[in-house]
Amino acid sequence: MTTALSPKEQSDPMTPASGHGRVVAPDTVRFERLLPGPIDRVWAYVTDGEMRGKWLASGAWDLRVGGRVELNFMHADLSPIKEPPPAGFEQMACGHAAVGEVLAIDPPRMVAITWEGGSNVTFELAERDDEVLLTVTHRKLATRAEMLNVSGGWHAHLGVLEDQAHGRTPRPFWSAWLALKGEYESRLP
Repeated sequence: MTTALSPKEQSDPMTPASGHGRVVAPDTVRFERLLPGPIDRVWAYVTDGEMRGKWLASGAWDLRVGGRVELNFMHADLSPIKEPPPAGFEQMACGHAAVGEVLAIDPPRMVAITWEGGSNVTFELAERDDEVLLTVTHRKLATRAEMLNVSGGWHAHLGVLEDQAHGRTPRPFWSAWLALKGEYESRLP
């Protein structure tokens, strides 16, 4: 089930229908994806380290306010289609680890965590018949360059999640990220 877009949304290339993130505040970008349910399945893709490792980053999360969040990124392992990281990201060939904390949680509907660089990310889940609307909101992005990097990154990671959730072979991350980062160069103010 999808909702009709207003005329303004239809003319806006940043609407969820385009799959691209939307700038919702000067330092905030938001993404939406409609995924096959049930909600507990999508919640597991967000909060379970093994499931999350299939599309974003593995790692244990202590699911309570103040709990530790581990993110172990292995971009090359997100798809069976192998490719090297792009220029400037060679140091990520063997992975990248980050640590944060849980800021807020309401299982299975919402979890907010701190992110590298002082930003934070909120994952919200809402049932839509037999599907689940996943909304990812990344706040406190200090610069346009940071917004471009995370916008391309979230879009590419969410594409891998869509592939996983629908039982398709996941697309390779790096080439998707590079193409999307270029798209966001012209989309983001």
